[in-house]
Amino acid sequence: MRTASQQRDTAETKINLSLNIDGSGKNQIDTGIPFFDHMLTLFSRHGLINLEVKVDGDVEVDFHHTVEDTGIVIGECIKEALGDKKGISRYGHAYLPMDETLSRVVVDLSNRPHLEFKFAQGTPDAQNFPFSLVEEFFRAIACNLRANIHAEVLYGRDGHHIAESLFKGLARALRIAMEHDPRVIGIPSTKEVL
Repeated sequence: MRTASQQRDTAETKINLSLNIDGSGKNQIDTGIPFFDHMLTLFSRHGLINLEVKVDGDVEVDFHHTVEDTGIVIGECIKEALGDKKGISRYGHAYLPMDETLSRVVVDLSNRPHLEFKFAQGTPDAQNFPFSLVEEFFRAIACNLRANIHAEVLYGRDGHHIAESLFKGLARALRIAMEHDPRVIGIPSTKEVL
């Protein structure tokens, strides 16, 4: 089983997190932000990542530090759980419909962090969660997992559906990229290192 655990303590957040990327999507999540808990539950379930998260953050200031720092720790833990990446598929993608919304997320576990995050100007927030924090979460994952992630909202009107489509899309794309492919010998790169 590919697992990792971390604690992160700062002046803004205290995080205890463990995950298993060969899981079944079981989760126990408490970030102090109900909408973010919902998104991480979807991320766990659709990525088949067993995820336990407990965050005490400065949510009285705003949600930014909790969301970003949780993304940092998830990214670091997935990177640790992947180990040397021998035999993985490396690339993954997902088109994710959510009612009127469609998004696309593409992942390369390349060890080269990069995020392209595209959306229409005026994309609505979810009722209790700024849309800008979805991008912050994706950036934290990309930088700390050291992955190349391209995410795009192709269309949508409801802020909840847009966020949900992106979180589920990231989960599905990662799930594909992290899977072992029995035909892959060693590292899936002509450089023979990722």
